[in-house]
Amino acid sequence: MLVAVALAALAADIVSKIIVVSTLQDRAPVRLLGGLLTLRETRNSGAAFSIGTGYTIVFTLIACGVVVAILRTARNLRSAPWAVCLGLLLGGAIGNLIDRLLRAPAPLKGHVVDWIQLPHWPVFNLADSAIVCGGVLAVLLAARGLQVDGTRLKDEGSGADETPDSDEGPEAETSSGKGEAAAEGRATERAAAGEPEGEAEVPAPEEKS
Repeated sequence: MLVAVALAALAADIVSKIIVVSTLQDRAPVRLLGGLLTLRETRNSGAAFSIGTGYTIVFTLIACGVVVAILRTARNLRSAPWAVCLGLLLGGAIGNLIDRLLRAPAPLKGHVVDWIQLPHWPVFNLADSAIVCGGVLAVLLAARGLQVDGTRLKDEGSGADETPDSDEGPEAETSSGKGEAAAEGRATERAAAGEPEGEAEVPAPEEKS
C-alpha cells in the first residue's frame, strides 16, 4: 500500500509538471473559478510553498534524508493508515527531489516547478500537497496513539495495573468456613456433656499432698 500510494502521488506530480511546463511556460496565468484558482508556472529554489529560497542544496539533502528515513521506517510498517501517510510523504519528497536533481540550473540545485495558486497563498504543486496531507495525517494518527507497527499506546499498559483478587477470596472464605465449623463442633460437644453455652471450661484444682 505504501508503494502504491507513493507511486500514485509521484506519477500525478510528474505528469502535471510535464503538462504545465509544455503549456504554461512563458505564458499568461490561467484564471479559473472566478479567480479562486490560478494556474501559473513558476520555479522555486526553496522548500514547499516557496519557503527558504536560496538554500536549494540544503533542502535537497534534507529530502534525501527524508526518503531514506521513510524507507527504513517501512520495515516495521503494520498499519494501513500509516502506509497511506508514509506513501504520501515519500511520493511528494521524491517528486520535488527529482526536480532538484534534474532541472536547471544544475544538479542538486534544480528549481522545483510550482503551478497551483490560491488567493493569499504561495504557489505550490501536487508534491507539496502530498507532503502536507501526509504530515497532517501523521499528526492525527499520533494523536490517536496509533503506532507504525499497528499497536496503540493505550493498549500497552492496560493489564499492568490490574491486581488479581480471585486468589484471596476463596482462601479467606475457606479459612472462615473452617473456623465456623470448629466452633460449631465445640458447641455440640459441650451440649452433649451438659455444659451451658458460653461457660468457660475451668481446670480441676490440683490436690495438695
